[in-house]
Amino acid sequence: MERIEKSVSIQAPVARAFEYLTEPAHLLAIWPSLVETTNAVVRADGGHTFDWKYKMAGLPFHGRAATIEIARDRRRVDRNEGGIPSIFTWTFAPRDGGVEVALAIEYELPVPVFGRLAAPFLRRVNEREAETLLRNLKERLEAAERAGMRETGGRPPEPAPPV
Repeated sequence: MERIEKSVSIQAPVARAFEYLTEPAHLLAIWPSLVETTNAVVRADGGHTFDWKYKMAGLPFHGRAATIEIARDRRRVDRNEGGIPSIFTWTFAPRDGGVEVALAIEYELPVPVFGRLAAPFLRRVNEREAETLLRNLKERLEAAERAGMRETGGRPPEPAPPV
């Protein structure tokens, strides 16, 4: 099993980062190789299930994601089954008026498709993918914060009501 760990500091409320990742359709805007999310169901606690299509090294994979652990505004764990079995663990910690979002990914390479020789190359690709995903999350949330500050005359916007 491969493991990748990355994190990013975001100048946005913890709750906003957590809520953004609750909606599977938002992943399409921040995750470069995610092609499609369908059949999404979002639970009241922030957990979700959805079907996904993803491209790794140009090859398509399909699977299903389901939240298996959730602690609102602190942690979420999503398990993916199908083409690329994996577990995504997201943690959210208040930092300097914003949030530190950490992502740990454990995944199995589809060895019959790629072979063992491709593993080092795919690891580098997947690490860059995780970095890009977090950078895009940061850009989205901070842009929304800046827009909210303009709309409220420089005051922080009111937090979104709980779902």
